Amino acid sequence: MDTTSDSAVRLPTRADAAVFGCKVALLRLRRWIADAFKRDLKRWSSGAPLPHVWSEAISVLDTVGADEHRALVLGKIQNLRVALRSIDGVHVPAGQLLSFWKQVGQARRGRGYVEGRELREGCIIPAVGGGLCQLSNALYQAALDAGLDIVERHAHSRVIPGSAAQSGRDATVFWNYVDLRFRSAEAFGISARIEDGQLRVRILKHSPRAVPAKSAVSIASIAFAPKMPVPRSCHSCGETACFRQAAARPATAAHRTVFMVDALWPEFDAWIATRKGPRDTLMLPLDGRRHGRPQYAWHTEGFGKVATFPMLALWRSLVSRRLSNQGAARQMSALAFRKRLAHRYVESLTYLDEHVVVSQDLLPYVWETGALQGRSFDVLMTGPTISALHTVLDDAHARHPESTTLGDFRAPSALAASEMQALQKAGQILTPHSEVAAAFAQTVRLYWARPVPARTSPGQHVVFPAPTLGRKGAYDLRACVRELGLPLTLMGPVLESSDFWEGVEVRMGTMADAAVLVLPAWVQVRPTLLLTALDAGIPVIATPACGLLPQPNLTIVPAGNVAALMDALRPYASRSVS
Repeated sequence: MDTTSDSAVRLPTRADAAVFGCKVALLRLRRWIADAFKRDLKRWSSGAPLPHVWSEAISVLDTVGADEHRALVLGKIQNLRVALRSIDGVHVPAGQLLSFWKQVGQARRGRGYVEGRELREGCIIPAVGGGLCQLSNALYQAALDAGLDIVERHAHSRVIPGSAAQSGRDATVFWNYVDLRFRSAEAFGISARIEDGQLRVRILKHSPRAVPAKSAVSIASIAFAPKMPVPRSCHSCGETACFRQAAARPATAAHRTVFMVDALWPEFDAWIATRKGPRDTLMLPLDGRRHGRPQYAWHTEGFGKVATFPMLALWRSLVSRRLSNQGAARQMSALAFRKRLAHRYVESLTYLDEHVVVSQDLLPYVWETGALQGRSFDVLMTGPTISALHTVLDDAHARHPESTTLGDFRAPSALAASEMQALQKAGQILTPHSEVAAAFAQTVRLYWARPVPARTSPGQHVVFPAPTLGRKGAYDLRACVRELGLPLTLMGPVLESSDFWEGVEVRMGTMADAAVLVLPAWVQVRPTLLLTALDAGIPVIATPACGLLPQPNLTIVPAGNVAALMDALRPYASRSVS
C-alpha cells in the first residue's frame, strides 16, 4: 500500500521526462569522454574459480506475488540473468579496476534485457534493464566486506525501508555515468549466481582469509515503516493522469511452463498431458505427428504455443546417416546436436516463462547458459547421470579390456559436472527407470508404457534382444552360453569384433523364437522389448540397469555377475533347441 498522501505527490510530466532525458544525455557524453582516456578501464575475462572465499553477499529475490507486479519482477530476474553472464567467473588482476558498466555493458533489448522495476523520482516504473541495482548492491556489499578499495559508488536517491540503502550498503547504477567501481591490491575473482531464490555474490582470492564475511539483505520482505514515503508502482498507484501510468504494461497473471523435449518418451508424453495448460509452451525438434516422424510424435494439442526447429532435425538426420551405428563419432555428433537444440530452446524462452521441464539430454547445456537461474525446473530423466554412466562403463571395460566399444567414448567432465549441479537444484526428477529413480531423493516415479504383446505361445530359444555390445552384457552372456553349451538367437547386429560369438551356435531371430529373453546389460535406457516379452508371458532375465521392478516371470541378476547369470540360464540348457 502506498503511504504517501495524494497531496504530497507531484506527478511527473512529459516535460519533466524530456528535461531529464536531456540531462542524462549530457552526463553520459561527459562520462564517455572522460572514460575514453582511462587505460585501466577494461572488460575482464572469466576463468576458473579462485579457491578462497573472502566475502559473500546474499540478497533474496522478489517473490512473484501480486499480479500487477508479476511482469516487472520476472523482468528484473531476467535482467539479472543477462548481467550475470558478464560478472560470474570474472578475474580482475591486482591493482586493476572493475567497472560495473564496463563489465556488464549497456542494458538494451538487443542484448536480452527487458522491462524490469526501476526507481526513478520516487516511482517504481517499467524500464529496460530495471532491477540491476540488486546486483550492484550485492557487489558493493561483497567488495566492502572483502576490504576492496571502492573507487566510485552512488547511493540511491530514495531509501526503501528495510533495504540495503537504509543501512548505507547500497550502490545504484545508471548507464553510464552512475557506476560502481572498485579494485584490490591482490588479484580477485567474482562468483555471482541466482540459487534457491537468492542472488549470491562472492569475492574470491588466491590466498585464504581467516573468517570470510557474509552479509544478507532481504530485498523481498520489506516491512514498510509508518509515515515513511514508499515508492509508488505504475501498476498500482492509481494515478491515471500520469503519462507513465498510462504506458505501463497490463498485469501478467498467469504462471507459464515450458516443456523442452527431444525424442518421444510415451511415459513423459502422458505425464505432460496431465500438467500442460493453455499458456504453456512445448519445444520439440519437429512435430512428428504432423510430419509422420514417430521419434518426435509428442501430443501437441492443448498448449498455448508449440515451437519446432525442423532445420535442426533435418541436420541431425543427414549427419546421422553418414555415421556408423557405434563409436565416438556418433556420440560426439549426438552431443553437438543436443547442445545446438538446447541453445535454440533457450533463445526461444521469454522472461515470463517461470517454470521449465527439460529432458535430461538437454539439461547440462540449458544449465550452462544460465537460463535456469531464477526459474524453477523439473527434469525428465531418461537414464543414469553422465558420471554414473562413466563409472559403470569404466568398471565393465576394466573387466573386458579387449572390448572395442566399452572404452571408445566418454563425455567431457565439465558436461558431467554441469549435469550434476543442475540435478541438485531440480525440483522434481521424473523417470520410469527403477534404478535411476532410486538415485535421487526428489524422484517422481512414472510407470513404463506397456506395449501390446506380439504373441502368447512360448518359443524354444534363448534370445538376446540387443546389439552385440559390451555395455549390453554380451561378454557375460557369451561366457555363460559357452559354458552351458547353449545356442543363442540374436536380435541385433554384432558391433564388437566380427568373430565375437566364435564357439557359440548363433542364429538371427525374433522374439517369437524366445523361450526366454536375456539382457544382462550394464546400461539400458528403455526396456521396451523386455516389457513386451513379460506381457506376452515370456520369461525375462535382466539386470537392475534395465529399469524394471520385480514382477512375475522376471529374474534380476547383478550386472557383471557371471555366476548369477549362469544360474538363471541353467534351466534352459536342457530345453533349448538348435
